[in-house]
Amino acid sequence: MQVPARFEYEKATSVPHALALLERYGPDARVVAGGHSLIPMMKLRLAQPEALIDINDLRELAHLRVEGGELAVGALVRHAELLASPLVAEHFAILIDAERVIADPVVRNRGTVGGSLCQADPSEDLAAAFAALKADAVVTGPGGSRTVPLRGFHQGPYETVVEPGELLAELRVPVRHGAGSAYEKVERRVGDWPVAAAGALILIEDGLITEAGIGLTAVSAPGFTAPEAEDYLIGREPVDAVFAEAGRRAAAVCNPHADQRGPADYKRHLAGELTRRALRKAARRAAED
Repeated sequence: MQVPARFEYEKATSVPHALALLERYGPDARVVAGGHSLIPMMKLRLAQPEALIDINDLRELAHLRVEGGELAVGALVRHAELLASPLVAEHFAILIDAERVIADPVVRNRGTVGGSLCQADPSEDLAAAFAALKADAVVTGPGGSRTVPLRGFHQGPYETVVEPGELLAELRVPVRHGAGSAYEKVERRVGDWPVAAAGALILIEDGLITEAGIGLTAVSAPGFTAPEAEDYLIGREPVDAVFAEAGRRAAAVCNPHADQRGPADYKRHLAGELTRRALRKAARRAAED
């Protein structure tokens, strides 16, 4: 039987209390909410925190609302809550698309948005979706709060800009009226990590693309993004030939690794094809809005 190493357990009652506990236990403390990633790693002793700080009671981190022209998603919002939200469905179809293909109902009912992003898995679905939306992350700590573009939030596999003693508090996403978005994923079986996946945001004005966002996961795209492909789209007509070329440019920035899910060339091909499909679907949704 796999058993974690010994650790202390504390239950936080507020954000200041959680920050105080993190300061007390130091850099070897870890925050836990859903625990679907951390606990298995602890059982395998790939992670051996000296203390777990349970933040499940911090309702101030569980908000989901539009304010100041932005969608504010608290770090403790569960995947199932994001999926079921009419507010999210109205403005960000990409998040609904992504949540439908994340794991299974058990994980979605307990796992949190913040936990997924802070885990920083290279194959994380929400990382690509929020990167396509050009979201910002709000990180809070003893010195106050700071805002970090999500495209700079992940510093490498399983590593983020969140420092010891800090918490990810929320994600903020600009609401772009008239925009369309979509997420496309290929997986070996339902709920599995992606072989490759792509998300897209597109805004069309007077028949031309005026803003575009592309997010890629499981294919080692720097920052989960393809900025050169995004730049190519601006000022062009939303037609399939343009989307295909953007897909080729997106695939060119990917450096996938061969594994049990497939060879590198196959994953790179998928990155391009899924980018094209996501852009096409996002453009259709923008036209329908």
